[in-house]
Order: sequence, then structure tokens, then C-alpha cells
Amino acid sequence: MKLGEPTLDQIRIFLAVVEEGSFGGAARASGRAVSAISYGVAQLEAQLAVTLFEREGSKKPVLTEAGEGLLAEARSIADRVDALLAKARSLHAGLESSVGLVLDVMVSGEVTALVLREFRDMFPTVALTLNIEGLGAVAECLLDERAELAIGGPVIGDLPSLERQVIGRIDLVPVAAPGHPLAARDIPPGESRKHLQLVLADRSDFTQGREFSVLSPLTWRLGDLGAKHSLLKQGLGWGNMPRHQISRDLAEGRLVELDLPEKPGALYPFSAMWRRDHRLGPAASWLIDSFREQLSRCPD
Repeated sequence: MKLGEPTLDQIRIFLAVVEEGSFGGAARASGRAVSAISYGVAQLEAQLAVTLFEREGSKKPVLTEAGEGLLAEARSIADRVDALLAKARSLHAGLESSVGLVLDVMVSGEVTALVLREFRDMFPTVALTLNIEGLGAVAECLLDERAELAIGGPVIGDLPSLERQVIGRIDLVPVAAPGHPLAARDIPPGESRKHLQLVLADRSDFTQGREFSVLSPLTWRLGDLGAKHSLLKQGLGWGNMPRHQISRDLAEGRLVELDLPEKPGALYPFSAMWRRDHRLGPAASWLIDSFREQLSRCPD
């Protein structure tokens, strides 16, 4: 049996009858005559070679088994078309169809979750691609055009092809497990160089040959901040961590803040960055403002 191709209008009429509970209700909701609704349903049934409603013995149309089976597909088609139209209207209004975002690994996960949850509510038609990187790899994502917007740290420097706007900062503090030798009081200058330092590694070449708050010649280079956190708690070394990530560990005694003469801790500013040859749209601009607001609320 060869089936026809139903129109979107026929599918919407079918859904209107289901949602309004009657042919008359569908007619009133759509501003049409009841005869037009009946005709649209009949045409859809003819195209699909099924009966969608039981019309006899009841004042209210009741879905047949075939109607029940096709209802979810009909709703899915209508929803996808609505999404297509919404995206097209957004494009005409200047809204991006997608945004590629790369975040510095130092950005708080809670801040990220709050911003992105609100982003999905504010811009349901904008597809978001998210990457989490460290140090120079943040800028690399922008320059390789894998992202349009970055929230990154200070270590990259002023690259001439990127615009930069400072939007917040966090506190980096040197920490170690309570039993670590550097956790004692009155540490003499140079003592930190005798102990293994856990350092966040840069997967890009932007900071090749440069060191940031690295005091010890004994280092383990880690590409993952979570792994560094775990190793610190196990007493395998010392290193700088964002205060927001280890605040509970400090309060509960799993880590201690080190009072080293060299004061390797630092304020770590965040900047919004984008390519100078790229104009940010409304969604990306909203992300900058939202991250600025959320970072301003951080205890650091």
C-alpha cells in the first residue's frame, strides 16, 4: 500500500482536535469552521490509510489504537517545525544559531552550572558547544576557531588577534595535606624547592618555556585540576589550588593552607576573550555579563 504525504497543516489539525477534545473546540482555537477541521482530519486519515478517531457512539472524538500510536510522532514533527521557525526568527533578529564556549579549568563548576542553566532558558534556540581547558589551551580554542568566546586566565598574555575584557578573579592558595612537611610553621626560605610540587600542565604551546608560581625543580605536570586535587589530599605534593574548590577541605582539615616565605599564591583574574575578526552576538554577550555577575558573587 502506497501512503501519501500529509501536510503540516493536517498534522496540526489532528493535534488541535486531541488537545481541545472536540472538532468544535479545535475549530474555535484555530479560527476555522468545523467543516474545515473535519476535512483536514479526513485528509490526514486518507494519506496515512488509518482511522484516527472513533466518531460513532460518542459526542467526544476518541483516539483509535492507530491514532494513539501516531500521536507522539505527530507532536514530534510539530515541535521540530516550531523549533525550526523559532531559530529562523532568531537569525533574522540577529541571534546566533550556535555559540562555541571554552572555559578555563579554574572557573568554578557551580558558577558554570548556574550560568549555563539560565542560558538554556534564555536562548533555547542557540546550540551551545562547551570545552574546558587550562592555561594556553583556552586561547588555542579561539584561534583554531573551535570556539567564539572564552573565559580564560592571565597566563596567555595579550595576543594581538584577541580582544580581552576582565570580568572577575579568584584566589589561588598553596596547599598540602596536614602531614606534609611544608604544613609546619616557620618554614625557612627555599624549603619549598625540596618538595614535589604539583603543577597544572598546558596542553598548548602558548606558554612553552614559561612557568607560573613554580618554585620547585621537582614537579608533576597534570592536565586535570581534579587529579591535582586528589593527589594533594593524598599528601603526594604541594601546589596552588582555587580557594573555592578546596574551601571545604580546608574547613574539615583534609588540606591546610601553606604559609611559605615565597608567597606563591596569587589572585587569578578571568577575562572574556574573543577574536577581533569576530563580532559577538546577543547570546555570547549575555554569557559575558552573566559570568561577570556570578564571579562577583564568589566568596573569593
